[in-house]
Amino acid sequence: MSDPTFPKPAMPSHRGVRLAGLIAALIVLAVVVVGIATRVVEAHHLKTWTDDHSVPTVNVALPRTGSTGAPLELPGRIEAYTQAPIYARVGGYLKSWKVDIGATVKAGQLLAEIDTPDLDQQLLQARADLASAQANAALAGTTAKRWQAMLRSDAVAKQDVDEKTGDFAAKQALVRAAQANVDRIQAMKGYARIVAPFDGVVTARNTDVGALINEGSAGNGQPLFVVRDVKKLRVYVQVPQTYVPSIAVGATATLSVPEYPGRTFSARVEASAQAVNASSGSTLVQLSVDNAAGTLMPGSFAGVRFKLAAGKGGLRVPASALIFNASGLRLATVGVDNRVRFKAVTILRDDGSSIEIGSGLSSADRVIDSPPDGLAEGDQVQIAASSATAGSHAKA
Repeated sequence: MSDPTFPKPAMPSHRGVRLAGLIAALIVLAVVVVGIATRVVEAHHLKTWTDDHSVPTVNVALPRTGSTGAPLELPGRIEAYTQAPIYARVGGYLKSWKVDIGATVKAGQLLAEIDTPDLDQQLLQARADLASAQANAALAGTTAKRWQAMLRSDAVAKQDVDEKTGDFAAKQALVRAAQANVDRIQAMKGYARIVAPFDGVVTARNTDVGALINEGSAGNGQPLFVVRDVKKLRVYVQVPQTYVPSIAVGATATLSVPEYPGRTFSARVEASAQAVNASSGSTLVQLSVDNAAGTLMPGSFAGVRFKLAAGKGGLRVPASALIFNASGLRLATVGVDNRVRFKAVTILRDDGSSIEIGSGLSSADRVIDSPPDGLAEGDQVQIAASSATAGSHAKA
């Protein structure tokens, strides 16, 4: 039983329900439309980004020409202008040495002395043999004179006199041979005094007092001393065959050494081997450098820098632009339509960082520097902004 004091709730009208449903439908439709539009915009952006990145961006460089050639830098080896490893000419024991490494010596200065007991005994025996030969020759001479005197009185036969005369001549020959042997041993004894062959610096001492000394040579054992003339030095450089015609005798070069960073020395080309080493494809070139101050050291490494004349008609491009594969030596260029064009070229000079092209390239070509892998003929590319700006400045 209902309470008459409480009113009954009003029921919603059919018009209000329809309006609410319509608003909800519009909201859902708006959400769907916004979602679809967002997806379309994102898809468009993705397609644009994909298209942009499907075209590779490359750096280009314009070929350069110059009035002078690029320098050629090569490693070199510094050696003394004159050097002599000094070996023992006689055997014995080292009696004393007079100079050590780093000492400046004059020609003929005593470096060391060798005690030669064996050679001394040989000299004594040789002198005794000489004295015996001289005595025999004197007796043979007296006998020959007597027989010749008796021949005048017909007391002896001429044949006997000839025999005595011949014996005297033979004994005189033995005297000369014995004298030569004494002279030889005395000359050998002179080699017990080791002296400097020229003015220079002692750069090695490989012996000490009491050491057993054997007669040596360049192919047998270490030298006792090494003397070098360091007032003037030789520099040896292996020059690639391509550059040999550009480096003539009398040309100048600059020298740098690691121990003096930032400092250079002047050198002059003195000689060329005029032959190509088959294993390295290079020619040995010799330079000379003044070292009166003793700054440079023989045996050290040096960087040698040659100034080369520019090749006629040569165009220079970065070395990183060169492509070498089964198709040969090529450069990738960009045409006016921004499409790739490959050009076969020949190299005139290779300076390491840049290459001088002999043929196959024109000064108007835009060369791709460090071309990406997979680049093919006719591919569409876009030029980096920095390269485009540099190219316009170069053309201007």
